[in-house]
Amino acid sequence: MSGQREIKLHSQWRQVIGDEFNKEYMHSLREFLIQRKHQGAVIYPPADEWFSALNSTLFDDIRVVILGQDPYHGVGQAHGLCFSVRPGIKVPPSLANIYKEIKSDLSIDQPNHGCLISWAQQGVLLLNATLTVEDANAGAHQGKGWEQFTDQVIKAVNEHRKGVVFMLWGSYAQKKSAMIDPSRHLILKSVHPSPLSAYRGFFGCGHFSVANRYLEEQGLKQINWQLPEQEDALKAIQDSSKSLS
Repeated sequence: MSGQREIKLHSQWRQVIGDEFNKEYMHSLREFLIQRKHQGAVIYPPADEWFSALNSTLFDDIRVVILGQDPYHGVGQAHGLCFSVRPGIKVPPSLANIYKEIKSDLSIDQPNHGCLISWAQQGVLLLNATLTVEDANAGAHQGKGWEQFTDQVIKAVNEHRKGVVFMLWGSYAQKKSAMIDPSRHLILKSVHPSPLSAYRGFFGCGHFSVANRYLEEQGLKQINWQLPEQEDALKAIQDSSKSLS
């Protein structure tokens, strides 16, 4: 990551946060990742998907931001969008609870897959605070620099966009509200959708309908939270990869 030409990142995002790649913390992060790879660590997601959240949701299109903490650390799960898994991979428990809340909130039937790229392409930035992890080792890359980078992403959205809905689920995500101006954006807070906490306030939060009402009030198009069929999701991922190659 020492040179921007090595990074697959859309020009819109380069203009907003491209300078971050020249900073010392990103050089250190790059060296750490190279070292871990040489030591035999299996890193998820693959390197060409580290910035998929940004490439799938262009800066000018952002209408909603959903924050996660770490990528999934199981084989074949992570592909760069928080809470999302590749088509064909079993829907993780937290995402299953998100689907349950959408069903309750908007009467949308739960899909048979866990790929959220349709949301991303509509303007839902699905951003993890840490963009890499190691196989079966949750949190392995926390505190190495990714959080500083993704904080800059959040700050850029806060400063240069207006009328964005921030969905902050769980205490970790809620701490990021300190970087968001509530007079410019809508901040929605809830407990995390994890099975450990979802019954303490995530179920019934109504965030998806609240977000759509707010967007409509801003004169913006609502999000269609209904996901397409698995085959369409797979095609969308393939098309997105081609567009950056």
